[in-house]
Amino acid sequence: MRREDDVKTTVQQQFGRHAEAYVTSMTHAKGEDLPLLVEWLKPNGDWVVLDVATGGGHVAKTLAPHCRFVVATDLTVPMLEAAARAHREAGLANIVHVQADAEQLPFLSESFDAVCCRIAAHHFPDPAAFVREACRVLRSGGLFLLIDNVAPEEPELAAIVNRVETLRDISHVRCLPVAEWRGLFQENGLRELQDRLRRKRFPFPQWVARTASSKEQEEAVERCLMDAPQAMKAYWNLDVQDGRVQSHQIDEWMVLCKKGGE
Repeated sequence: MRREDDVKTTVQQQFGRHAEAYVTSMTHAKGEDLPLLVEWLKPNGDWVVLDVATGGGHVAKTLAPHCRFVVATDLTVPMLEAAARAHREAGLANIVHVQADAEQLPFLSESFDAVCCRIAAHHFPDPAAFVREACRVLRSGGLFLLIDNVAPEEPELAAIVNRVETLRDISHVRCLPVAEWRGLFQENGLRELQDRLRRKRFPFPQWVARTASSKEQEEAVERCLMDAPQAMKAYWNLDVQDGRVQSHQIDEWMVLCKKGGE
């Protein structure tokens, strides 16, 4: 089995175990980026929108009232089922749920008015394939909106960020730096319209417990933060009380692109 297949199997297992937690997670269910999605995209009632790696279904839920319908995809069936239940309970009848690989989307070219992906791309083994596929299924002039955690541009710091993320979550692949994402957009004819880079603070105990499978794993992640070089601690802006990490910060990037055109 290729390494990419191993990673995707791990993603399915990890998110299958924690599906309901991602539906109810405040980190995913709330946040100013969700209303900002609507503000930036300005969807209308005729749009067909694709939500790639829907997770808890929060993007689909936010956009559905503004569109003709939303196709919510995920690699993990239990995650799709949990999102579908939440959408039914919210009375949303215009969301279709489809199991799909973000790097091999099962849709015709130029099928969607907008493609979105929120806080998921760091789990993709081949982000270049994901961007190619997103661009392929997007109609000419359509909009691509990505939100994801990003790594620092400094390679040494980026390596530490991804090492800690992988220790915490075995399905993590890599947070890309912004410059690398921009290169992928340019290669695929996606023109950047606007972006926002923000610092995002996580309460450490809840953050690490959401994906860790044991107390030993949680403690190993905390030790990595506490033993990191000073430059890394400054990047995380650690809040440490009585020798225990209470919270830390990372970077999140939100970017809107247009396929072709002016």
